[in-house]
Amino acid sequence: MVKAPAAEQLKLLDLQAIDSKLTSLKRRTRNVTENPEIASVAGKLAAANSQMVAADTEVSDATRALTRAEDDVATVVTRLERNQSRLESGAGNPKDLSAMQHEVESLKKRRIDLEDAELEVMERLESGRTQQGRDQDVVETITTELTALEEKRDAELVEIEVERNDLLRQRDECAATFDPSLLAVYEKSMAHRGIGAARLFHGRSEGSGMQLSPGDLADIRKANPDDVVMCPDSGCILVRSEDWGN
Repeated sequence: MVKAPAAEQLKLLDLQAIDSKLTSLKRRTRNVTENPEIASVAGKLAAANSQMVAADTEVSDATRALTRAEDDVATVVTRLERNQSRLESGAGNPKDLSAMQHEVESLKKRRIDLEDAELEVMERLESGRTQQGRDQDVVETITTELTALEEKRDAELVEIEVERNDLLRQRDECAATFDPSLLAVYEKSMAHRGIGAARLFHGRSEGSGMQLSPGDLADIRKANPDDVVMCPDSGCILVRSEDWGN
């Protein structure tokens, strides 16, 4: 059985206090890193970006469609102007001129249809650009919100790291004051149980939060003050104060 002066065992509570703070910081780091609000806003941003991509695609498609519509109108207008010039010149036989007149009428109708289609594409493009602008505004707003949350998270993580480094320094200094064999028992319990030492107070283990059985308490009463006793429930070192069994 490992032995250590009662006063040295009592100091284990100082080391445990530091380790408890380090454990708390680890949980805090996890909570800050896995901030659900950041995840939620990031999801909104992904959806907004997807919507903006759809709007960009619509604008690109409408722009290409408008170019084709303008080309179609220009082609018909060019042919119509050429035929009208030939009709006005009166060159050609009556049959050809009559056929050309029919073609001019068809071209005029075709021009109206194409211009109507062109107008629809222009309206589609204008609507797409309006939606594109709205989507861009949404993306920028959410991006700003996400950036603020991430900056807050990063700043908090820096604060945690500063506090953690200070605690690690304190822990090294505190741990160096213990006998290696006692420290080894503490560290083993800390690694396996998450707690290395706890006070035994009025027959209750603060490591497990449980009242010890009469049999366990009787065994502890038989132990010498320098005997290192373990909590039967949590497995940590039980530090006995003067009134531990009262």
